[in-house]
Amino acid sequence: MLTRTDLRGRVPSPVELRATLPRAEVDVDAVLHQVRPVVDAVRERGVEAVLEFAERFDRVRPASVRVPAEELARALDELAPAVREALEETIARARRVHADQRRVDVTTQVVPGGTVTERWTPVARVGLYAPGGLAVYPSSVVMNVVPAQEAGVESLVVCSPPQAEHGGRPHPTILAACALLGVTEVWAVGGAQAVALLAHGGVDTDGAELAPVDMVTGPGNIYVTGAKRLLRGLIGIDSEAGPTEIAVLADETADPVHVAADLVSQAEHDPLAASVLVTTSEALADAVDAELERQVAATKHAERVRTALTGRQSGCVLVSTVDDGVRVVDAYAAEHLEIQTRDARAVAGRVRAAGAIFVGPYAPVSLGDYCAGSNHVLPTGGCARHSSGLSVQTFLRGIHVVEYTAEALAEVAPKVVALAEAEDLPAHGQAVTARFGASRAGTEGGA
Repeated sequence: MLTRTDLRGRVPSPVELRATLPRAEVDVDAVLHQVRPVVDAVRERGVEAVLEFAERFDRVRPASVRVPAEELARALDELAPAVREALEETIARARRVHADQRRVDVTTQVVPGGTVTERWTPVARVGLYAPGGLAVYPSSVVMNVVPAQEAGVESLVVCSPPQAEHGGRPHPTILAACALLGVTEVWAVGGAQAVALLAHGGVDTDGAELAPVDMVTGPGNIYVTGAKRLLRGLIGIDSEAGPTEIAVLADETADPVHVAADLVSQAEHDPLAASVLVTTSEALADAVDAELERQVAATKHAERVRTALTGRQSGCVLVSTVDDGVRVVDAYAAEHLEIQTRDARAVAGRVRAAGAIFVGPYAPVSLGDYCAGSNHVLPTGGCARHSSGLSVQTFLRGIHVVEYTAEALAEVAPKVVALAEAEDLPAHGQAVTARFGASRAGTEGGA
């Protein structure tokens, strides 16, 4: 089922690997001509444009953008007990992990009388996007809200598409997750128009203000990504998320049933989802293919899964050694990487590029999707080579606070002047020497 690439006996350079390895082709630029009119319309006409787009794209026109508080409470009251218990456990584990990520302010004494403090300040207001297309993602609500709350963000709004079958409100499970997390502001808006409304703000149908945000995070479809690209700068964004990815690095010790199940689990997200096996064992590759045929036929979303697994974004890569496999997965830089080899922990320690690494046979990616405590909003499309997943740090800004006494400034003044003159910016040096004129030298201890 998986297309094979045989790299045994050779491992190309990183540049060649990036061109060789399977990858979903997602051209955000190709949809910008469709996204730009949506963004412009929301900027110019606000909520009226948003509601028109909801009728067009979501087949429903919500009575208002903001979901009333009583509807959040009702969704939580009506949530199935088993789902509520699972969400509560997910929230508790995510809080435990993300609470330990909070940075502390650090003051460095550069010289006597001269200090630089790095102060960490949360973004004031953020918009968090929860998709609502092929599946419902209350887990994405948790993964976005928890780090924002742990960072100390004081104002946040969750956006999720209106659902025709739910009276123009987001899916009730999304609303229930918001209520469990203490989120009081939820907007029934999806797609590019959601990002545009978050960026520009507006006035709801009842006259209430929909305040703009400083940052938007959360995964979405290509149109959401396109709006993020167009509005970046006016707002901060976490990343331009693409289709989900899993790579499994395995040797002959891996269980083909486990490997196949994990590849299927991510393929059911989207027909463009990528499932990649990198292995030293041709026998394992054969066994996984056989298992995929069996498991895909039995799974609920068989057509979607088969499309993903047989697409050019998925495949099996044969390598000679685990070390070669590490080079391959580093070049691929998967959103999710599983290590199912001997000494899996040691192998994982050699990996340099992945959104998240799942070590050994009992840490499947689906655990991370829900209840590991880690965050599942992760870089895709090879961006794990240079970017991290969503965390508390996403919502924090480091601000350098500089304090120098007159004596400390006077001591370094000649060096500032020398550098200013070297750069032909004499006023920079004069801004320092002006503080030490003859009339002030006696009172400020200057020279």
